[in-house]
Parts: sequence; C-alpha cells; structure tokens
Amino acid sequence: MDKTLQKTSVRYTLALLCCALWGSAFPCIKTGYAWLGIETIGSQILFAGYRFFLAGAMVFVITCALKRKDLKIQPKVIPHVFAMGFFQTTIQYVFFYMGMANITGTKGSIINASSSFVSIVIAHFLLKNERMDRRKLAGCLLGLVGIIVINLNGIGGSFSLWGEGMIIICTITYGACSVYTKVISHLLNPMALTAYQLLFGGALLILIGFCSGGHIAVFDLKSTLLLIYMACISAVGFVLWAALLKYNPVGKVAIFGCSIPVFGVIMSAIILGESLWSIRNLLALLCVSVGIVIVNAQPRE
Repeated sequence: MDKTLQKTSVRYTLALLCCALWGSAFPCIKTGYAWLGIETIGSQILFAGYRFFLAGAMVFVITCALKRKDLKIQPKVIPHVFAMGFFQTTIQYVFFYMGMANITGTKGSIINASSSFVSIVIAHFLLKNERMDRRKLAGCLLGLVGIIVINLNGIGGSFSLWGEGMIIICTITYGACSVYTKVISHLLNPMALTAYQLLFGGALLILIGFCSGGHIAVFDLKSTLLLIYMACISAVGFVLWAALLKYNPVGKVAIFGCSIPVFGVIMSAIILGESLWSIRNLLALLCVSVGIVIVNAQPRE
C-alpha cells in the first residue's frame, strides 16, 4: 500500500479527488444554511457537528468491517487523537462555518487554499527533510498574492473579521494540522485516526452548538441527503489525505490543496450562481495555480 500511494499518478489522482470533494463543500454549506434556515452561530456550529460526527461514524463502521484490529489504540496515542479532533475538527470548523455564513463560496474557497502554503512553512521547522528553499518560497509568496488579490478593496472586495478573518484562522489551523498528521502518522492507522478524531471533534461541535443555543429545523429528504453527502466528503477526504501524508512528503501532498479554489469557484458558480469570470477571481486563481506549479516542480540536478 505504501509503494502504491507513493506513485506519482496515484498521488495526483487521490489528492485531486480530495480537493474536488472539499471544493464542493463550500456551496453545499451555504445551500444547507438556506434549506434549513440556519442563521445563528450556534446553529451553524451544530450543523457542522452533525456532519463530522456522522462522518466519523461512517469511517468507524467501515474500518470495523475491513479490519477491526486497526481500531485498537494505545494509551500513549490517545492525547494525540484528542488533539487532532480538537484542532482539526472542532476549532477549525467552528471558524470555518462561522466564516462561510458571511462570505461567498468563491472567496472562501480561494482564501482556504492558503492552507497549503501554511503547511509548507510549518513543515520547514518541524520536518528535517522538508526545508524551505527559494522555489518553495517563491510559490508560497505567489499564492499569498492570490489571497490578497481576492480581498482587495475598491474593486468589489472587502474584509471582515467574521467573514474572511474566520476563514484565515481556519486555514492556519488546518495547515498546522496537516503537518501534525504527518508527525503522528506512524502511531495509528489513517482510517482509525480519522474515525476517532472526527467522532471526538464532531461531538464537541454538537455540544458547543447546543450550549450556544443552536437549533436546526427538522431535516427533510433533500437536506438529509445533503448532510449525508457532506459527511461522505469528510470521511473519504480525510482518510485519503491522511494516508497520502503518511507515505509522501508534506509539500508534495499539501500543495494540491491549492486546487480546492478551482473546484470551489466552479461549483459555487454552478450551484449558487456566483460570478465565475470576474477579473479578480481569475487573477487570484492564476496566482494560486502558478504557485502550485512552482512548489511542485522538480528542482534541476
């Protein structure tokens, strides 16, 4: 399995599949808000909790069916699993769901792409074999330019703490968690790690949502199917991403996260009817995409 996941074609295919799934989450979240009449912060967090707890349950059941012994966890690993659940699921998505209520799916997907560059920077300090060089620095800076472009004032852009600010905090959290996943990947099977951290993080989100006065109207057929799809996004995406990070350098995996805005912008345009062809969106996407190419390019001998 490790050699298969290290193949370039497999890495590209699975990483892009994860990013396509996560890109579709942006319009799905906003659609869920509209269908269920979700307006308050508590209800937004509760909605996130339902999604991630259901995703964790899915991964847990599948892991039991495939290889039950993989769910065994040593006492020394428990703090790491709780930390992953708290930061990667609870903290990250509290900010994410709050932010997505106040900005467009297009802008959210582009800002969120900067998590790839955050991962590369943090990996420089924590992983010996993934040092920053001029090529990586140039790619990261270009990607940062794309994030700035999408938020420029005076050409239809704006910045608010409760919108863009929340997504930026979420992005930094996720970038750091990607590196942490690599650090602890040898301690636990990727599916087990995903199941436990989603169950724990999702349960915390549900608790926070209820304590914040969150309430969601009764789910009908279409909103239930939407919730199941969003849970599948997390279940499939997190398992594949964790497996790729375990067997590949962080930089070679994380950089694909910059393709999320490409999928997010396209799907937001299709599902939400948001603008696809604005100069600002295209310029931001161009900067982020070129940043991906630069970071992922093989250095000459």
